Amino acid sequence: MNTLDNLALFMILLTLAAIPSTSVALVVTRSATSGLLHGTAVSIGIVLGDLIFALLAILGLTALSELMGTLFLLIRYTAGVYLIWFGINLIRSRNQTIKLKRSPSTSGLLTSFLTGLLVTLGDVKAIFFYASLFPTFLELSTLGYAEIAWVLGVIIVAVGGVKLTYAVLAKKAATIARRCSIAKQAKVASGSLMIGSGTYLILKS
Repeated sequence: MNTLDNLALFMILLTLAAIPSTSVALVVTRSATSGLLHGTAVSIGIVLGDLIFALLAILGLTALSELMGTLFLLIRYTAGVYLIWFGINLIRSRNQTIKLKRSPSTSGLLTSFLTGLLVTLGDVKAIFFYASLFPTFLELSTLGYAEIAWVLGVIIVAVGGVKLTYAVLAKKAATIARRCSIAKQAKVASGSLMIGSGTYLILKS
């Protein structure tokens, strides 16, 4: 991965993580009602879930690229189309908002962590997102452990950084998560990045 690819991947993950969603609502709610440590625990669970999906996607794609050879091009085209579709739907959903339910809880940090992890793992389509995104930035046939570790590190910094920011700024973040023009602009920006990535992947294939 070159510097431009690293920056593009980081920006895509950062923007998507910042868009108000179920995971954002969970982080904000737990942090606001049970304290920063709970918001942090949820954030760690969310990041771990993303890492699991990302690792499964990378290993699966690497295996496919080795086994299928030229047929893997079909997967790359499919991934490009999926990214374009994902981006278009993200832009079209820019006016949707989420509702935050403030329900104080006295459960432990482990529960908060597991809640974040399970909410993330429950969104199975995330693995398809990663499987579609990675061929744009990674040369899967020559992928090494160092590059895999780097990608996982990017996910930790981008996703974890955003979720922790929401946890720290829980009260203000709750307002942003409910309804904010910045959130709508973030969806448009992220959707455009998805469309661009998908188009680039198809042309690159």
